[in-house]
Amino acid sequence: MKAILESFFKIKEFETNIQKELLAGFTTFVTMAYIIFVNPQIMSLAGMDQGAVFVGTCLAAALACILMGLVANWPIGLAPGMGLNAFFTFTVVGEMGYSWEIALGSVFLAGVLFFLISVTKLRGWMIDSIPLNLRIAMGAGVGLFIGFIGLKSGGLIISNEATFLKLGNLANIETLLAAFGFLIISVLAVRKIPGSILIGVLAVTLISLLINIVEFNGIVSLPPSIDPVLLKLDIYGALDVSMITIVMSFLFVNLFDTTGTLLGVANQANLVDESGNAENLDKALKADSSMSFMGAFFGCSPVTSYVESSAGVEAGGRTGLTAVFIGFFFLLSIFLSPIALIVPACATAGALLYVAILMLSGMEKLNWSSMVELLPALIIIIMIPLTFSIADGIALGFLCYIVLKIGYGEINKISLGAWFLTLVFVSKFIFL
Repeated sequence: MKAILESFFKIKEFETNIQKELLAGFTTFVTMAYIIFVNPQIMSLAGMDQGAVFVGTCLAAALACILMGLVANWPIGLAPGMGLNAFFTFTVVGEMGYSWEIALGSVFLAGVLFFLISVTKLRGWMIDSIPLNLRIAMGAGVGLFIGFIGLKSGGLIISNEATFLKLGNLANIETLLAAFGFLIISVLAVRKIPGSILIGVLAVTLISLLINIVEFNGIVSLPPSIDPVLLKLDIYGALDVSMITIVMSFLFVNLFDTTGTLLGVANQANLVDESGNAENLDKALKADSSMSFMGAFFGCSPVTSYVESSAGVEAGGRTGLTAVFIGFFFLLSIFLSPIALIVPACATAGALLYVAILMLSGMEKLNWSSMVELLPALIIIIMIPLTFSIADGIALGFLCYIVLKIGYGEINKISLGAWFLTLVFVSKFIFL
């Protein structure tokens, strides 16, 4: 068996060993395991069964990781993505009023488009045709969106009739726990302790148990039934013209986020050739994009590659065996539903805040010297959380980009892709 693994994953060629790949897989799993607690909680607010979503999250992540390892031989962990799950719940279902079944249908359609783009030359054309500043802005804007949700769910900000928002009641124990959770995660993270987010979530959950905010129901049990969400997506309902901007939002945020993550981890893991091109990038994108739509079958928002995979690479992971081990750890997690189902909102609020800050790090790569390029990016970053909609924020940013380019006399520099996306998103304001 050992010889088969070493041969299939080219263990010796990448100068690693099975023990090191196992440690790397566990390291990555620990750093991203918070998703099995956070994702079911967010998706349940859309009316979905929390236990079923928990199982779906574990299964979708497991299959995606194993597929990535077997197909691309990359040490990448995958799971339902943060940000798009919030967009799914709070915008598509909460604000726009679509059922979660139709929302899952839109996730499926976006995933199919992502897969088609990944297996053709459309991917390169699409990425190259969208200005870098706008691509960066999408990720940062989604980060602020997540942060806003974390602040709200933790009670750190509350509504105010005069100013819309104000600081929450710090005398409230759950608000204090949310802030405490964020600080725990931050301290552990700056000290480079693996699994800082998971540790923070579990620490606040433990405190909540001790002071009777939540009730202890055990640690291990048979997994809940996945039937309430399995294959419940409504693809026909998602084919409505009013869903176009939603599908496009799922598609492009996932596309740019995935590409950036894969390239970043590939460079860190030395999976690049002498010309600087990532080896097996096409296979990695195919594996990622195929699970992006297959995850909808399990009741999940788009499944995507996790930047936390860099922790496993740092621990020595170099091959797909790392990803396979991550997948097995996710499979084992389906027996931890008693823990997942008692995690309170104040425990996940800190995690959301910290993930939001991580997603803002890309802003340092913005071109701050050109106002024509910078202003549309800043509008996307600001307006995604303020409109509480990824789609609206992107639409306003692209519209500003087109207007500024025309006003500056650079209409000939607007790519066909930028024109196309602007027309798609702005049509929402005109016709829908």
